[in-house]
Amino acid sequence: MRRDATEAETRLWQNLRSRRLADFKFRRQVWIGPFIADFLCMDAMLVVEVDGSQHIGDAAYDADRTAYLANKGYRVIRVWNNDVMQRMDDVLAAILSALSSVPSPSHASHGPLPLPAGERDQ
Repeated sequence: MRRDATEAETRLWQNLRSRRLADFKFRRQVWIGPFIADFLCMDAMLVVEVDGSQHIGDAAYDADRTAYLANKGYRVIRVWNNDVMQRMDDVLAAILSALSSVPSPSHASHGPLPLPAGERDQ
């Protein structure tokens, strides 16, 4: 891991770990190329970044990082430390909204269903 988690990251992790959010599996502090994502839901290809005041001056770096992740097929959602600390329900709703276009892993198909016997050769 890159560093000790912030208090906001720790609080958000308590809500994401062990499939607590709509049965989606999240991992924390995951290497993706040269970057470490705060949280990753691989099933949804969704990266969740928790930003603090240090990110105010790093807009260009964050834009490059987001572009790199998008180029690799990931969607990125950024949330502020203060929002995690004071408005957790809103943060979780925003993450759920980002996940909404992806089927729940408990109901997801693991590939296409086989064609009925009479349709295989058509």
